[in-house]
Amino acid sequence: MFAEYQLEIIYKDEYLVAINKPSGLLVHKSMIDRHEIYFAMKMLRDQIGQWVYPIHRLDKPTSGVLLFALDSHTAKLMSEQFKNHTMQKTYIAVARGYVEPQGFIDHPLKEKLDKISDKNASKYKEAQEAQTAYECLDTIELNASVGRYDTVRYSLVKLLPQTGRKHQLRRHMKHINHHLVGDTKYGRGEHNKFVRETYNMNRLLLHALSLEVVHPYTNETLFLEAAYDETFEMVFKEFGWKI
Repeated sequence: MFAEYQLEIIYKDEYLVAINKPSGLLVHKSMIDRHEIYFAMKMLRDQIGQWVYPIHRLDKPTSGVLLFALDSHTAKLMSEQFKNHTMQKTYIAVARGYVEPQGFIDHPLKEKLDKISDKNASKYKEAQEAQTAYECLDTIELNASVGRYDTVRYSLVKLLPQTGRKHQLRRHMKHINHHLVGDTKYGRGEHNKFVRETYNMNRLLLHALSLEVVHPYTNETLFLEAAYDETFEMVFKEFGWKI
C-alpha cells in the first residue's frame, strides 16, 4: 500500500516538518505490528533526506497532522508544549447516534498497556485525568436497519482533546455511547459492517484536522491543517455534509 507512497508535507522549515499522515500508517516501528515494514518516521526521513524526531503520536488508523522536529533539541522544546497542553489539536470524526450540540467529557482513563512492549509496566496504576470537549457539526438519519433499529443515525463531530491519553478520543466517545464509526477496537461491529458494505468505508473515521503550536524559536503561532482523504470526502458527499 505504501511502497511508492509520497507523504504529503504540509509544513517545513529548518527545525520542523509536518505531514498529513494517511490512515493505516504507523508513526514508528512497533513491537505490536512487527509485520509492518512501512512507518512514517522512516518514510519521511528517506523522503527529505534528514533524520526526524517525532513530537507526538497518532494512532495507526487515524489520519491527519503529524509533527516532527529535525533535531533533538527542537524535539525537546516542542514536546514541552504537548506535555503542558499549551498547543491545540482539533479532530473531526463520525460517531454513531445523534451527539449533543456540545459537551465536555471529563472521564479518567486507565493506561492502556501493550502486552509486548509494556509487559514490565505496572498494571495497577490509577486512572489518569482525561478531558475532551466536543461539538456536533451535522447529523444524518438513514433509512437502513442496523441492529435493532429501523433507521441509523450518525453525527459529524469536532473533538478538542484537553489531555493526550492513549486512544483518548475513541475511548471517550465510547464512554458517552457515541462510538466512532470504523473503530474496530472500541466501536460497534454492526455499524462498521454497515458502512463497509454500503459505502466501502474501510477505515476509522477520525482525522487530526489541525494543530496549533508556537514555533520554538520565532514564537510565531503555527496553524497546521491537513486535508481530508478520499474516504472522508466520500462520506461528506454521501451524507450531504458540508465542511
